[in-house]
Amino acid sequence: MSIWRVLLSILFPPLAVIDKGCGSILIVLILTILGWIPGVIAALIILNNPKN
Repeated sequence: MSIWRVLLSILFPPLAVIDKGCGSILIVLILTILGWIPGVIAALIILNNPKN
Protein backbone atom coordinates (compact mmCIF):
# COMPACT_ATOMS: atom_id res chain seq x y z
CA MET A 1 0.00 0.00 0.00
CA SER A 2 1.58 3.24 -1.12
CA ILE A 3 1.44 6.57 0.65
CA TRP A 4 -0.58 8.02 -2.24
CA ARG A 5 -3.22 5.34 -1.87
CA VAL A 6 -3.45 6.04 1.87
CA LEU A 7 -3.82 9.78 1.29
CA LEU A 8 -6.46 9.15 -1.36
CA SER A 9 -8.37 6.88 1.00
CA ILE A 10 -8.36 9.62 3.62
CA LEU A 11 -9.48 12.35 1.21
CA PHE A 12 -11.97 10.41 -0.91
CA PRO A 13 -12.32 6.76 0.12
CA PRO A 14 -14.37 5.39 -2.84
CA LEU A 15 -11.77 6.57 -5.33
CA ALA A 16 -9.00 4.74 -3.46
CA VAL A 17 -10.67 1.32 -3.92
CA ILE A 18 -11.71 1.81 -7.53
CA ASP A 19 -9.55 -1.08 -8.77
CA LYS A 20 -10.84 -3.53 -6.13
CA GLY A 21 -14.21 -4.15 -7.78
CA CYS A 22 -17.75 -2.85 -7.85
CA GLY A 23 -18.74 -4.36 -4.50
CA SER A 24 -15.89 -2.66 -2.66
CA ILE A 25 -16.65 0.69 -4.25
CA LEU A 26 -20.32 0.38 -3.34
CA ILE A 27 -19.63 -0.59 0.28
CA VAL A 28 -17.13 2.22 0.77
CA LEU A 29 -19.40 4.73 -0.96
CA ILE A 30 -22.36 3.84 1.28
CA LEU A 31 -20.20 4.01 4.41
CA THR A 32 -18.76 7.35 3.28
CA ILE A 33 -22.25 8.75 2.78
CA LEU A 34 -23.26 7.55 6.26
CA GLY A 35 -20.14 9.00 7.80
CA TRP A 36 -16.70 9.94 6.61
CA ILE A 37 -14.75 7.99 9.24
CA PRO A 38 -16.43 4.60 8.54
CA GLY A 39 -15.68 5.09 4.84
CA VAL A 40 -12.02 5.79 5.54
CA ILE A 41 -11.73 2.78 7.85
CA ALA A 42 -13.38 0.49 5.29
CA ALA A 43 -11.14 1.77 2.49
CA LEU A 44 -8.01 1.22 4.56
CA ILE A 45 -9.13 -2.30 5.49
CA ILE A 46 -9.87 -3.18 1.87
CA LEU A 47 -6.54 -1.74 0.72
CA ASN A 48 -4.64 -3.59 3.45
CA ASN A 49 -6.21 -6.95 2.55
CA PRO A 50 -3.32 -9.31 1.59
CA LYS A 51 -5.55 -11.51 -0.61
CA ASN A 52 -5.88 -8.88 -3.34
